[in-house]
Formats: sequence, C-alpha cells, structure tokens
Amino acid sequence: MSDTPATPVNRPDLPDRLSVDPRSPFHVAAVFEFEVGIRFNGKERQDVEEYCVSEGWIRVPVGRKVDRRGQPLTIKLKGTVEAFYR
Repeated sequence: MSDTPATPVNRPDLPDRLSVDPRSPFHVAAVFEFEVGIRFNGKERQDVEEYCVSEGWIRVPVGRKVDRRGQPLTIKLKGTVEAFYR
C-alpha cells in the first residue's frame, strides 16, 4: 500500500452526441483515449456505434449486415441514455 493519492486524470467532458466512426462530424478522438460506457434503459451496452443523450437514442449494428461500402447497418433505438467514463 502506498500513501500517495492517485493522480487525477483530466478527461474531456462527454459530448451530448458521440460517434465511433472517425468520418462522422460527431467523432471526438480525445474522448476515445479513455474507456466510455453507455447505459441504455438501465442496462450497460457494449455495441453502441453512436448515441445522443438529449434526444434519447442510440445506434447499434444489425447483426453482421453491411451496406455497399462495407459499413455496418445500424438501427436507432429510443430510450434513456447515460454516457460515463469507466
């Protein structure tokens, strides 16, 4: 055990809307330097591609289906969204 306190990490504030796709205008690379968690309707989700807290929706992939550009097809689910750092 050490008596030194843990050093606080300066994390950027989580945006209202965030996407994992680097081509999206809602992608913030500084946020992805840390592990982000999403709680949707009270359950933690691991497969979220994009979220919006204020509008209350997430986008998740539909199985292994991809569009003609090779990007995963997604569906929008509406509900209560909470974003947090793990």
